[in-house]
Amino acid sequence: MDWSQFQRIDPHLLVGLVNTELRNHSDSLDDLCRTHDIDPKQLCAHLASADYHFQVDQRQFR
Repeated sequence: MDWSQFQRIDPHLLVGLVNTELRNHSDSLDDLCRTHDIDPKQLCAHLASADYHFQVDQRQFR
């Protein structure tokens, strides 16, 4: 996936992709964002537009 285009993806689909990436390939949200060179604030804002918010204790968006 081209993570630089994440804002074009419907947030209801993106949340599944992000949570899978967090679970399988990243140690944290910051690690995911560094790895794919994306702004964590923009990612969180895009997902928040569909009422998904990062849960630090669960390491996923819900």
